[in-house]
Amino acid sequence: MKLIVGLGNPGAKYARNRHNIGFMALDMIASDHGFGPWKSKHQGSVAEGRFGSNRAVLLKPETFMNNSGQSVQAAMRFYKLEPSDVVVLHDEIDLAPGKVKCKTGGGHAGHNGLRSIHAHIGPDYDRVRLGVGHPGHKDAVPGYVLRDFPKADEGWLDDVLRGISDGAADLAAGDTGKFMNAVALRVNPPRSGTGQKGPKKAPEKAVSAQVPEEVAPKSAMQKLMERFR
Repeated sequence: MKLIVGLGNPGAKYARNRHNIGFMALDMIASDHGFGPWKSKHQGSVAEGRFGSNRAVLLKPETFMNNSGQSVQAAMRFYKLEPSDVVVLHDEIDLAPGKVKCKTGGGHAGHNGLRSIHAHIGPDYDRVRLGVGHPGHKDAVPGYVLRDFPKADEGWLDDVLRGISDGAADLAAGDTGKFMNAVALRVNPPRSGTGQKGPKKAPEKAVSAQVPEEVAPKSAMQKLMERFR
């Protein structure tokens, strides 16, 4: 069983923030895959369901971002899971908007949600890094991630969220390659109408009608001579 965690802050005020892209991804997965209703458990919101024969639990910590690890640890204890059973989806300012990458272990790179999870369960869990772009200066990061996605980002954001949902079963099965392919098919779909051209047709031969030579009218002298031949 997998515990799939989306990071964000609870409440309508934060719902469309860049920091809440993890929550958005879980909402899409739960809706598309027929998971049960969200319930308040383990200091968060939990929805349970299956991808085929694989059971999964979706968790949105409601401790606010800086204490996300408390909720993750509580859910792990209840379901008797190891860090290797946990996948965390979170915003990533070091990736361009629309970019998605998977990672296992490593540092938290200053992300407060990951920092808290590291402190409670260690670093050995899987992550899906969801690029939201960087404001250009580190001092601007807090305000940047706590602002809503602008309308200009709605196109790629919808593609990313749908791609994550498309590949959720592969993510739960531990097949990150197939998961990334599913995301790529949404974000960079193959172009249509660019197949190979068919064989060139042989040029049509020009067909000219055979026009009989025009016969000049006979003179009176010619007619007279023909009578004596």
